[in-house]
Amino acid sequence: MPCERKPMRYGHSEGHTEVCFDDTGKFIVTCGNDGDVRIWESLDDDDPKFITVGEKAYSLALKNGKLVTASSNNTVQIHTFPDGDPDGILTRFTTNATHVTFNSSGSRVAAGSSDFMVKVVEVSDSSQQKTLRGHEAPILSVSFDPKDEYLASASCDGSVAVWNIVDQTQVISWPLLQKTNDVSSAASLCRLAFQPTAAKFLAVPVETKVHLYERGSWEHVGTLSDDLLTQPINVLAWSPCGRLLAAGSVGGSLTVWDVNSKLCVERFKHEKGFTVCSLAWHPSGRQIAYTDTEGCLGLLDGLCTSSTDTGSSKEPAKKPAKDYDDLFDDDDDDDRLMDEGLSDTNSPAKKPVVGDDDDDDDFLMPSTGRVRNRGAILDDENSLDTGSLKLGQDKLIDDDDAGSAVVPVAAPLVPLRPVYEGPMPTPPQKAFQPGSTPSHLTHRFMVWNSVGIVRGYNDEQDNAIDVEFHDSAVHHAMHLTNSLGHKVADLSQEAVLLACPSTDELASKLQCLHFSSWDTNKEWMVDLPGGEDVKALCLGQGWAAVATSALMLRLFSIGGVQKEMFSLPGPVVCMAGHGEQLLIVYHRATGFDGEQALGVQLLQFSRRKRQLINGEPLPLSPRSYLSWLGFTAEGTPCYVDSDGMVRMLNRSLGNTWTPVCHTRETCKSKSDHYWVVGVHENPQQLRCIPCKGSRYPPTLPRPAVAILPFKLPLCQTSTEKGQMEEQFWRSVLFHNHYSFLSSSGYEIDEGAQNQSQKEQQELLMKMFALSCKLEREFRCVELAELMTQNVVTLAIRYASRSRRMALAQRLSEIALEKASQIQEEEPEEQEEEPDYSSIRQTSGYGPTERYGSRPDQEEEEEQGGEELREEDDGAGEVETDETTETRKRVNPFAKESSAATPSLTPIGKVGRANPFKVAGGGKPLSSPGQPRMSNILDSMTSSRKFAPLGGSAGKPSKGPVLKPLAPRPKSKTQSTLLQMKSTKAAKNKSQDNTEPAVDQQEHAEAPPPASPAENTENQRPKTGFQLWLEENRKSIISDKPELEETGVIKEAMGRFRTLSAEERLSWTERAKGQTGDGEKKRKRAEEEERGPEMEKEADENIAKKKKSVDPSSKLSAFAFNKN
Repeated sequence: MPCERKPMRYGHSEGHTEVCFDDTGKFIVTCGNDGDVRIWESLDDDDPKFITVGEKAYSLALKNGKLVTASSNNTVQIHTFPDGDPDGILTRFTTNATHVTFNSSGSRVAAGSSDFMVKVVEVSDSSQQKTLRGHEAPILSVSFDPKDEYLASASCDGSVAVWNIVDQTQVISWPLLQKTNDVSSAASLCRLAFQPTAAKFLAVPVETKVHLYERGSWEHVGTLSDDLLTQPINVLAWSPCGRLLAAGSVGGSLTVWDVNSKLCVERFKHEKGFTVCSLAWHPSGRQIAYTDTEGCLGLLDGLCTSSTDTGSSKEPAKKPAKDYDDLFDDDDDDDRLMDEGLSDTNSPAKKPVVGDDDDDDDFLMPSTGRVRNRGAILDDENSLDTGSLKLGQDKLIDDDDAGSAVVPVAAPLVPLRPVYEGPMPTPPQKAFQPGSTPSHLTHRFMVWNSVGIVRGYNDEQDNAIDVEFHDSAVHHAMHLTNSLGHKVADLSQEAVLLACPSTDELASKLQCLHFSSWDTNKEWMVDLPGGEDVKALCLGQGWAAVATSALMLRLFSIGGVQKEMFSLPGPVVCMAGHGEQLLIVYHRATGFDGEQALGVQLLQFSRRKRQLINGEPLPLSPRSYLSWLGFTAEGTPCYVDSDGMVRMLNRSLGNTWTPVCHTRETCKSKSDHYWVVGVHENPQQLRCIPCKGSRYPPTLPRPAVAILPFKLPLCQTSTEKGQMEEQFWRSVLFHNHYSFLSSSGYEIDEGAQNQSQKEQQELLMKMFALSCKLEREFRCVELAELMTQNVVTLAIRYASRSRRMALAQRLSEIALEKASQIQEEEPEEQEEEPDYSSIRQTSGYGPTERYGSRPDQEEEEEQGGEELREEDDGAGEVETDETTETRKRVNPFAKESSAATPSLTPIGKVGRANPFKVAGGGKPLSSPGQPRMSNILDSMTSSRKFAPLGGSAGKPSKGPVLKPLAPRPKSKTQSTLLQMKSTKAAKNKSQDNTEPAVDQQEHAEAPPPASPAENTENQRPKTGFQLWLEENRKSIISDKPELEETGVIKEAMGRFRTLSAEERLSWTERAKGQTGDGEKKRKRAEEEERGPEMEKEADENIAKKKKSVDPSSKLSAFAFNKN
């Protein structure tokens, strides 16, 4: 007869609930979080008698008319049963007791407490107590040995111990469990149990298995397991006969094993999947009562039947299961048919086996249970018909045993069905809100993010929501009554968004408290259509999004206007919003073998709405699920899986996901976890809450936020090379957001961007030096491809001084290539109008993208060329800043930039000033037809300023300035190198004639270092900004006297930008008008001052022009200069 699962019924309020039968089996007795003990005559009893024992009842035990309860007043009390009259206090603890149990005779009670102690008390005389000390954490459970000699206990310290009651000593201890700090955060209650009657085994639930230990020797003699059990086993209970062991798990699974055969004979699933927290067998062994953490009571009826009632002929009448859900619901019919198929595969004829007379009171193995180990075949030669398999018949009884009979039976009445042996589907992950704790908790976090914290309270006193802001300047804290029963929440700088599920009478509602609104009505509410429930929601800048059970995503404005809506490809898992971006994760398919098959969509709600990621699979660690989803503070999508792996979107590598941190590596214990609340890219911080022995924190006491560092899982990060590679690529990844923000029209922190680029170039130079030491010249060239053009010059210098001339020559070719790329790009930028689709989108890894083709990354939109020339003139900024202007970025989608006067430079490639900005005759490089230098060394010596690593070559003389290079007498190596590019000599000669200033600087008798600023002053005309600054400097200094020179220039640039385009153009025209006269006056004055020097330099130039100086000669001069 198949077992029947009765519908569950409400018993107590939400929380831990326990159940037991009385000695006769007439009553079911339960206790729960409401502090009541209820006595049910049957599951259908609508008016059970109840006894109030305290505010909360944690555990109960019943024997010989004595009801023992552990209540919240830290006592263990006795009441009479069934009258319920108080019968005194058995014992007290300093904190609440967690579990109580009777011994087999009912003469003693054992109780474990949260104060780490176990007490054994005589019921007849409570003064006779024995205290067992030795655990280092709260006690989870206790169990008496049927022979009353030993007591077993499990504790939150991870140990299971066996005690000698008389001696009060610990016999043995096993470290089997996950450590935790409290019973409420334990992964399992670990309700261990001694086998009754036979008293052979101690059964201990360890994660998803049951370990059997032999009493006396305490050796591990067996394990009961089930392939379909994926969550920890919570409680165990032996049948009265001691042959069957029932287990209830955290995921709601109910499993019954035959201990002798170690086979699963029954399998059920909680109808709602709640955690089973207590089990009790009826004295007859035909029923199991169970309770869950929601306070409900259930019953399994007809577990076993007598041999006379069993008829295998009835089994084939069952219809095969058709629903997909049967894979999870463990439908009885399906189980039975699968068992038949398995049992018949090796057996030409079924053989019913009848047991000994001693076993008449035992019950037959039911025909439902799917064999746990699908690949296993029964040990005996002939399989047994499950309809007539006797309990304990794992070993066939010999034919000559008394009462045994072997009767051949005809072939099976139904055709054999194949047994599915493939991977099992994974139950899909439920929808959740990132930064929230489980919804069944009475006190929980509804959301914790970078803006603030929303807490939900749902207990007897209050049903409310508290909103707290990290920055009280955003808004003051709020206390809201939760009359609608909101379950989901999100919080932004503008609003609080709440949603509640639908009920039989009311539709699912979306409520928004728009506290940043300037009008008086700051709240709006929307009812969803019938049949739609809110599953996930999020807030962005000016919008709200809601995903529903109807696979719909609905967009609203922050003020309540309904906007776009679209269908989702699968059930939503969670969503996150940031600014204009919406990130959605959903189930794209059914996962197998513990894997979740998730898809991700990323949308951007800018003026041109677009989908950046369209349903790509979301990578997860093996057998893990999604635990957090969100954006960094800078707007880069990232997520965390249950394995603790943090991944971030790499926009520059085709929107791939890069692992950036593994939180499990910093956990001390296997049961510890980190609960992520926020991610920052600058500074690089992973903000999370350490949870000891749990996956999420309690609301009280207020959890402390810890900061974890990021680390890319590169190979060999213990070596110097691996460490620098990891730092470099992490820096690249964590600063990709600058290009995305600027392309989206946001202002960015230019100083931080410059600093990051400087760090990256420093790391490249260090890796270059290391590769040189290891004589890896090819690797050096690969690293040079990633460098900016300025840093390549330092690499040439390093290689040359290391006497690696072949490497230096290759590097000079790379530098020339980078220079030509800059030359090609700049005229195009000046001629082209800004294109919205291409403006500053690139942020790639490639040498021609991030480090080659885009070294100039800091021009203004409208005054780009003019202001950059002013910067190169050295307006007083410090060199280590790398750039002279901070890019207070104007939105590229603004009309102003496209309407600018043609003479002003449109949006350019922003960047450092570089030595190629100024060509020979002192004219601005911006003119498209200007002849360019053909060798990197020309530009290096003409600017005479080398930033330490990637710094601007056109910086003012305030910064550190390198002295000009003076050639030494040539060695043989250098003489050979001089001939390598003689074909370019004529070309260079004609260019050298137009560059007296360059040649003078390169010569040994060059003027002292004070001249570079003068030269650049003479070479370049004043810009409109410089002219404006000269006239307005006094007013700026009078307004802000505390500013240094750098600050004055920045302030001036800000004010200059506020001028209209016509005003700026007029200043530029005035500057151009003054150029000719100013140039002549300055040159005349200098010639008068430096008359003798000029004559001497002219003679040297004549001598120099007679020689054909090619780029190689300049390379050797540069390389071997002692200065």
